[in-house]
Amino acid sequence: MIVEMRTYTLRPGTLAEVEKRFGEALHIREKHSKLAAFWHTEVGPLNQIIHVWEYEDFKHRAEARAASQKEEGWPPPIREFVTAQQSEVFHPAPFSPKLTPRQVGPLFEIRQYTLAAGQIPGLIERWSEKIEGRTKFSPLVGGWYSEFGALNKWVHIWAYKDANERFSVRAAAAATGNWPARNPPGVVVKQENAFVMPSAFSPIR
Repeated sequence: MIVEMRTYTLRPGTLAEVEKRFGEALHIREKHSKLAAFWHTEVGPLNQIIHVWEYEDFKHRAEARAASQKEEGWPPPIREFVTAQQSEVFHPAPFSPKLTPRQVGPLFEIRQYTLAAGQIPGLIERWSEKIEGRTKFSPLVGGWYSEFGALNKWVHIWAYKDANERFSVRAAAAATGNWPARNPPGVVVKQENAFVMPSAFSPIR
């Protein structure tokens, strides 16, 4: 299983129209593979949409994308609003949940860590020992490591009811002494996070 996360940066003031057009055309694309999530940024890099697709493998991804391009009405007419595009492909960690439709938000935090080369296996091992305790406080949406795009990247996505719950959950998890899963010095070289909200048609919301 692989996960593709596509991030598009939009012209300011165009988000509502982009989501409308994307949502109207989505049924065409989903003839070939299903959307897992569709979010827009609330805090962090603004004017971005993030759509997440799950595939069986790279062959499935190539076939689904090729077939969808032959459909009338796909891709949606949003190019005039897009100023930048980024595509990254990830492998789920063994403990990463399936990307099945569910209502667990509506606030999601996407945390992206760049690690020193060769450190992904060790991080996954440390997380595997502690993740069960952390998910008692709030749902994990995904824990993925990069295959294509920015390398040596670890992405973890958490769901919360609102920002207040996010702060209280993180404090409660830390108070157990079991979280976070501590990394040795030098393992993590860069950290980024963003708060995102789901579109009306996002399966994970």
